[in-house]
Amino acid sequence: MQELQEQIGFSAGMIYDYLNNNGESSFSKMKKELDLKGNFADLGLGWLAREDKVEISKKGASVNVRLK
Repeated sequence: MQELQEQIGFSAGMIYDYLNNNGESSFSKMKKELDLKGNFADLGLGWLAREDKVEISKKGASVNVRLK
C-alpha cells in the first residue's frame, strides 16, 4: 500500500510542476503530455484537489485545471 501512495504522490508532484511551469491546462492535454499510466493522473489530481492546491473547471466537454 505504501508503494501505491508514493506513486500517487509522485504523480501529484508531476502534475503540480506541470501546472506551475505551463499555467492552466486541459486535463486531457496534461495527462497526455505527462504520460501518466493507468489512473495515476486522476489519482494525482484528486490528491492536489484534496489539499486545495488546484482549481478545476469545466468548459464544454473539456475539464481545465490550474493552480490556486
